[in-house]
Amino acid sequence: MKERTDAPQDRGCLVGICFFILGLGTLLPWNFFMTASLYFQRRLNTTEMSNGTAVVIKEYYFNNWMTLLSQLPLLVFTLLNSFLYQRISEAMRIAGSLLFILLLFILTAVLVKVPMDEDRFFSVTMATIWFINSFGAVLQGSLFGLVGLLPQKFSTLFMSGQGLAGTFAAIAMLLAIASDTDSETAALGYFITPCVGTLLTLFSYLLLPRLEFAQYYLNKSNKYEADATDELLKESSIVENGKPNGLANGTGTSSTTKAGGAAEAEADPGPEGPKGAFLSLEQVEKGQAKASVIEVFKKIWVMAFCVTFVFTVTLSVFPAVTADVRTSFPGKWGRFFISVCCFLVFNINDWFGRTVTTVIRWPRKESRLFPALVVSRVVFIPLLMLCNVQSRSFLPVFFSHDAAFSVIMTLFSLSSGYFVCLSMSYAPQLVEQKDAETAGALMTFFLALGLSLGAALSFLLRALV
Repeated sequence: MKERTDAPQDRGCLVGICFFILGLGTLLPWNFFMTASLYFQRRLNTTEMSNGTAVVIKEYYFNNWMTLLSQLPLLVFTLLNSFLYQRISEAMRIAGSLLFILLLFILTAVLVKVPMDEDRFFSVTMATIWFINSFGAVLQGSLFGLVGLLPQKFSTLFMSGQGLAGTFAAIAMLLAIASDTDSETAALGYFITPCVGTLLTLFSYLLLPRLEFAQYYLNKSNKYEADATDELLKESSIVENGKPNGLANGTGTSSTTKAGGAAEAEADPGPEGPKGAFLSLEQVEKGQAKASVIEVFKKIWVMAFCVTFVFTVTLSVFPAVTADVRTSFPGKWGRFFISVCCFLVFNINDWFGRTVTTVIRWPRKESRLFPALVVSRVVFIPLLMLCNVQSRSFLPVFFSHDAAFSVIMTLFSLSSGYFVCLSMSYAPQLVEQKDAETAGALMTFFLALGLSLGAALSFLLRALV
């Protein structure tokens, strides 16, 4: 039977929509959790009056601990997922992670209405942050491996969904500020929304195996291994002396021919004789086995470097430095300045940069210009540090106007989304199809590594401003 070469159509773009929702669902919960930081700080940093002045009783340094306990499990569990994903089923990793994230957000929403002393609330919140990001790392790594089995445009849709998660969170923050909602009510909205989003993500994942287009590509790696085995087994039909048997010649095989071939092989083993069948079986095993993690890394290391470097540059100044920029037009606009010019501008342009790769993919994956352009983004670090960051100790203010900051943020976020999406979608194309899932899982580890390096570097860069 001739192998089918034409893929079915993605009817109604259902597979594309599912992967877009899956991308949205990987980052939506954590983006909304971070948006509720004001609620956490107000609940933890209780004050008392001393000589007519409000003094914080105990400083918990919530933002610092949140950064540390979110990036550390993200890095550790993404690394573990890169090596252990073959031992745990895909359904367990993806559906299980989504269910645990859903339960953690339900718990966090319930705690909004539960009185609790500050120390205990801090401990529970830190544990929640750790587990949300642990399951989030496994979920993201598994989904990147899964989407790597499909054509490149689905990786772009997945990354586009991730970019939109931050935009939703930024809009929610703006609405909360504009409506003067108290922090407790806003927090309930921040925690309930991800519950709905996670349920929708779980439904999208469960729908995928029932779509013909998804079935074709998700089962293709198994078909690839089966076809490779069949092909190598045909080669193993060569007799030990290297001559084709009757079936290979198309003349049929008789008992006389087989007996003669066996006698000839026994009489004259030759250098390839007794080893012929053994080598063929070895080739079969090699054709079936997936490449090791190290072998895959050697093929995708340029893309791994690119995604790490992009996120290192991005997280080194956003939001640690950019969130402290102040407007040059004080007044009512000051309440919205950071939400609009920092978070909303970044998230919208990051999403647009990811989405535009569906029509523009330049430079190509083989081009040396690609990593060069990625490295050139380092110029945004001094540019943003020279904006109107307050308070500052060393550097002067060179770009004081809001428009200058907005333009720099636009280019900064646009290039971040664009190069991240290209790196993540190019990597699975550099390996054989049977290794695409390994490449996706590895790239997610280097994505997390970039986030961790950027977060660590941000403390130093903020101190240098």
